[in-house]
Amino acid sequence: MLKQKNIVMLFIGGVLGILISTAGSVFANKPSEQAVTLPFEELRTFTEIFGRIKQDYVEPVTDKELLENAIRGMLVGLDPHSSYLNAEEYQELKVGTTGRFGGLGIQVTMEDGFVKVISPIDDTPAQRAGMASGDIIIKLDEQPVKGMTLNEAVKIMRGDVGSKIVLTVVRKGKGTPFKVTLVRDIIKVKSVRSRTLEEGFGYVRISSFQSPTGDALESAIADLKKDNGGKLKGMVLDLRNNPGGVLNGAVAVSDAFLDAGKIVFTKGRIKNAQMDFNATPGDLLEGAPLVVLINAGSASASEIVAGALQDHNRAIIMGTKSFGKGSVQTILPTGSGGAVKITTARYFTPSGRSIQATGIEPDIELERLKLESMEAAQFKPIKEADLSHHLSNGNKQKVKEDKADATKSEKPAEKTGVDMRDYPLKEALNLLKGIAILNR
Repeated sequence: MLKQKNIVMLFIGGVLGILISTAGSVFANKPSEQAVTLPFEELRTFTEIFGRIKQDYVEPVTDKELLENAIRGMLVGLDPHSSYLNAEEYQELKVGTTGRFGGLGIQVTMEDGFVKVISPIDDTPAQRAGMASGDIIIKLDEQPVKGMTLNEAVKIMRGDVGSKIVLTVVRKGKGTPFKVTLVRDIIKVKSVRSRTLEEGFGYVRISSFQSPTGDALESAIADLKKDNGGKLKGMVLDLRNNPGGVLNGAVAVSDAFLDAGKIVFTKGRIKNAQMDFNATPGDLLEGAPLVVLINAGSASASEIVAGALQDHNRAIIMGTKSFGKGSVQTILPTGSGGAVKITTARYFTPSGRSIQATGIEPDIELERLKLESMEAAQFKPIKEADLSHHLSNGNKQKVKEDKADATKSEKPAEKTGVDMRDYPLKEALNLLKGIAILNR
C-alpha cells in the first residue's frame, strides 16, 4: 500500500463536477468556543430591514426564506469559496467526494452573476462537448443565469441521467454567444490513467484527487515499469485541467516521489487551521526524471502537488501558470442539517510560498500553440485572482499578469504514444529524453 495518512481535511475541488468551486475543507463538529461580541447597532438595522420586507414587499416572504438569504449573502460577501449549504446541498457535497455522481462534468464558480467554468472533467459530457476553462454560462436552457445563486444554477444543471440541457455560452474571442447541448450522465471519475509514451518513458494523467488516488498511482507506475523492463527512464505527470480533490490524495501523490521533507502546511487564525504534512521514505520512480504538466485549469490539490515537487527540485514543472486556489474551507454542520462552508486558512508550499491568487509559475513556460483562429487565441482563462472578493495572498506577493494558456481539454488518451497535436506533452517527452541522454 502507498503511504497513508489519517487526514480529515478535504480539498473538494473538481470531484463535484458541476457543483461548487474548488475549495479545501475541514469538517468540524462545532463552532469555535471563542467569545463573539455582537454588534447590536448593526443588528437593529438588520431587524428594521427584515420588518420592512415582511411588511412592504410586493409578495409575502417567509421568515425562513429571508433568514436563509441573509446567511447566504453574509458568506458570499466574504470570498468566492465561502457559502451556506442547506440540508440537500450538504448531502450532495458529501456524495460528490465518492467519485461517482450525476451531472455534466464541469467544475464551476460564480462570478459577476454568471456561472464560469474552471475546467471540465475528463471523459464527461462537458469535456466531450468541448467546454473549456473560462467559458461563461449565461443561460440554462432558456432561463437566464443572472440573479441565480451558484447552488440554484447547479440544481438546474443536475437532472435525470439521459436528459438534455442546453447551455448558452460566451467564450472570449468567439464573439457572439453559442449553444451547447449536453446529455446528463453518471459521472464516474477515474482519477488515474496511464500509458507508455515511448520505450522507457511513462505517462500518468490524474484528472482529480480522490482518497484512492495514491493507491491508483502506485498501481499505474507498477504497470508502466512492468511494460518497460522493470524500470522507467522518466515519467510525465499530467495535472492539466485537474481542479482539485481530497487533500490526502494530493499528499499521497506528492509523497510517492519524495523521500523526506515537508509537502504542504496551512496557516489560519484558529489553532485547528495550523496543519503540517511531511513526506516519508520511498520514491516510486527511484529518482528517475519527472515532468509535471500544469495549466490554468490546474487548481487547489493540483497546485499542492506541483508546488511540493517544485520546491524539492524533484520535478520540472512545465506549461502555464496554474489557477491560484490556495485557501482552505472548513465545513461546519448546523443544527438544521445543513452546513456553513467558510474559509479558515491558506495553504503554503514547503518553501513557504502562498499561491493564493498567484498560482504556480512553471519552470518552463509554454505558449499556446494550438491550431485555432487568431481571435480565439486572445482568450484569457479565468483564474482565482479574477474572482470578486478573492482572498489576498498571505505573503503579499505581487500577482503577475498571465500569458496565454497552453492547452484546453485534451482528447481521450491513446493507449501508447504521443498525440502530435498535444504540444505540451510532446515537449515534456523531448525534455525527458534529453535528460536521459545527459544522465548516461
